[in-house]
Amino acid sequence: MTGKQKFVNLAISKVNEMKGEILKALRGSGGYVSGELLAQELCISRVSVWKHIHDLKQDGYILEASAKGYHLISSPDLLLPCEFPSWEEKIHYFREIGSTMDVAKDLAKKGAEEGTIIVAEHQTGGRGRLKREWLSPRGGIYFTLILRPKISPVYAPRINLMASVAVAKTIRKLFGLKAELKWPNDVLIEGKKVCGILAEMDAETDVINFVNLGMGINANTPITQLGEMATSLKDALGKEISRMELLSSMLTEIAKQQAVLTQEDLLEEWKSLSATLNKNVKVVTPGEEMIGQAVGIDTSGALMIRSKEGSLRTVIAGDCIHLMKQS
Repeated sequence: MTGKQKFVNLAISKVNEMKGEILKALRGSGGYVSGELLAQELCISRVSVWKHIHDLKQDGYILEASAKGYHLISSPDLLLPCEFPSWEEKIHYFREIGSTMDVAKDLAKKGAEEGTIIVAEHQTGGRGRLKREWLSPRGGIYFTLILRPKISPVYAPRINLMASVAVAKTIRKLFGLKAELKWPNDVLIEGKKVCGILAEMDAETDVINFVNLGMGINANTPITQLGEMATSLKDALGKEISRMELLSSMLTEIAKQQAVLTQEDLLEEWKSLSATLNKNVKVVTPGEEMIGQAVGIDTSGALMIRSKEGSLRTVIAGDCIHLMKQS
């Protein structure tokens, strides 16, 4: 990330923070708030207040202006920090950005604390595993969570499992959809991908400095903007969902699953939600292809595959393809 881009990102964060403070004041009043009072409380000029009000209207907030001041009528489904009181101070929000993972990497290296969240409405350079493009049209949820787990790097693969469990459980609870897990990092609905997860780690031999956990969820995304093997929650339900509710619930569930990251409970939970176990699969790694039946995962989260000859192999990472029958 260039120095210019860092400056732009910082400026955007400051603007979003001020807009959040204005929304908080308007919601807290329950009625009209004068521009003069807002300016005094926020230590900015009335012209600045007017500009932020104008920006909020552009964002989709319905605001009424009169001689009595400003009154908030309704809010759009935006993932602004002020919409998440429990995490507001940790959220860095962008309407559009190259990749939340890039911003997270920069912040993590500068010492950003555990739980820092980078959220974007749209990514122009979203990526998945092996630097593949991750389509990020508006309507989805794209965020990266900075983690600093106090675990051995050998257990790092469990972070993907933990995140996928959290997403699937949240979708099942909120919408009653049968979300299932495809090893190592996909969430499926009726066999189609609704969420992809990417974990990038900075570690030394025996200690993890940080893990950036990126997620892309097809929430209200039109399926015409997605690949053939992808779906969205909107398409599965036949209606739009509250992205704010989904993100808030997911963050809560991730925190819950983090607490059992090194325990057997997490593995059992993943197994109960898995669409991969007991299936015939082909796993492609940079060096080879393995074909067989997925029979389990080990304590680190690696997939265990039994070939038709009976040999048992363990693979830490790779592309997993579900097969209709044994090849």
